Amino acid sequence: MLKINCLFLIISCLFYVNGRIIARSNVEIEKPSLEWWQDTIFYQIYPRSFKDTDGDGIGDLKGITEKLAYLKESGIDGTWLSPIFKSPMVDFGYDISDFNDIQPEYGTMKDFEELIREANRLDIKIILDFVPNHSSDQHKWFEKSIKREPGYENFYIWHPGKILENGTRVPPNNWISIFTGPAWEWNEERQEYYFHTFTVQQPDLNFRDPLLVEAMKDVLRFWMDKGVYGFRVDAVPHLVEQDHLKDEPLNTVCCYKPNEWGYLDHIYTVNQPENYEVIKGWRETLDEYSRTHDNVSRVMMTEVYADVATSLKYYDAGASFSFNFGLVNNLQKDSTAKSVSDILLGWLDNVPSNYTSNWVMGNHDNNRVATNSGPDRVDGINMMLLILPGIGVTYNGEEIGMENGHLTWEQHQDTTCIKEEFDSGKCRDFERTPFQWDDSHMVGFTTGNNPWLPVDPSYKKLNLKLQQEAEESHWKVYKAMAELRKTDILRYGNCSITVSESGSSLIINRIFNKTDMYSLVFNLGSKFENVRAFNTGVGQVIVRSSNVKDVEVGDVVDLENVPVNPNEAFVLKRYIKDQK
Repeated sequence: MLKINCLFLIISCLFYVNGRIIARSNVEIEKPSLEWWQDTIFYQIYPRSFKDTDGDGIGDLKGITEKLAYLKESGIDGTWLSPIFKSPMVDFGYDISDFNDIQPEYGTMKDFEELIREANRLDIKIILDFVPNHSSDQHKWFEKSIKREPGYENFYIWHPGKILENGTRVPPNNWISIFTGPAWEWNEERQEYYFHTFTVQQPDLNFRDPLLVEAMKDVLRFWMDKGVYGFRVDAVPHLVEQDHLKDEPLNTVCCYKPNEWGYLDHIYTVNQPENYEVIKGWRETLDEYSRTHDNVSRVMMTEVYADVATSLKYYDAGASFSFNFGLVNNLQKDSTAKSVSDILLGWLDNVPSNYTSNWVMGNHDNNRVATNSGPDRVDGINMMLLILPGIGVTYNGEEIGMENGHLTWEQHQDTTCIKEEFDSGKCRDFERTPFQWDDSHMVGFTTGNNPWLPVDPSYKKLNLKLQQEAEESHWKVYKAMAELRKTDILRYGNCSITVSESGSSLIINRIFNKTDMYSLVFNLGSKFENVRAFNTGVGQVIVRSSNVKDVEVGDVVDLENVPVNPNEAFVLKRYIKDQK
């Protein structure tokens, strides 16, 4: 019996004659020119949890440098680092007190320069997290703005508020912070309120001020001078608010408390038209830098949790791509082939052909894939991620199937998390536990005894070293798929997505030169089935999920009758039978 968690069939135009597979020549077609980032796997590193080299329990830049060779071995050509900038760490680096300096816990500028040198040697592009919506309240800009120093008076959004009939001063409107409560905080020294989308310690920057706009462009130039090849832009929908400061209407969706973000319909504070002008300005800055330095394009990826139509507006404005969070937001343990197909086609059917698709399966703010979808589906989901056209985005640890960590309320570190959220598993600490390198002391993450978050007890059976040594593993499946992405079929091929007749299995075909083809069959159902992956031909198994036992790599199966068990996967290369 064939066990196939997520079946991928890979197909090339070849003959199957007298038991042998014989190549048939194809007419070579012109291949489109791609920028370096358009078919790359971007690997997100959460520095605090990746690798600690000084024993303080906090990951650092030297740790990332030490592990770059692992990224290269895994097929990664670009890595995005979550914030490494100087910060009081109220929101673990997303509250920046100096956009042009390194957080001392992570190392020094010299350490960063060494990281860039090693990455260049390995041909890995370094991408930084750019956090433009706000700064820390400890940033020198905010301190100067409080004092109304010339040039900084309007770097932030200030307002004196309203005076009620009884003489009480109140905020100018009803806007709410994402982390609950009023989005306005009184500053005694300036005698005005300042606006903050996130925590009180993260005042929003004012992109209606041309001096601030230019200052943020200088931040981009500073880091490009240091050798980075682009930026992941954080919290893009919140960049600009309407300056009429009208109250936002109540949200008609049930059921939010009056102090919760969802209580209001954010028609004046989210995805405003001015956002696109800001993105356009950054695109011009990046392009100008590339044009005047090395003619290598700089990537700009925007974090936008929104529908496809809204995401595409950021493409239009100049983003290389806006993160496609369809899978992150919707994939669950009970997801069916039809529901997954709908998610994929909901993107592909709406994205213009001149835009680059991308697929995100996890990040530092969302549950891990193995927790959301189940450990048995990890290989199939990674195979799906890497066979789809365009860019794949992987969060560190997903390639080995790490699950959400286990910790107590007393061990949690996310200051924005409340007990009620923690108890329901919604805090962000769970997906941020240390990377499980091996089964040694503190999983090889640190030589110390006190990692900033506890290592997960699963590390004895779930770690990279074990998977590298095993005959089959999540990591080896991931690595094989990453290698496969270098083929013309996956770089340039068309994509079709269907569901098996039973509705249980997802089938993805990638076709190049009309006949060269890879296919995916992913059984998301609860029963065994034989799947018609293609109308004719046989397929040779190239990659199989690590839970398949009865089919070997190199085996040949009939593509009209592929046996698939629940939560199993294959990659097959299609061959055409000799009809004589």
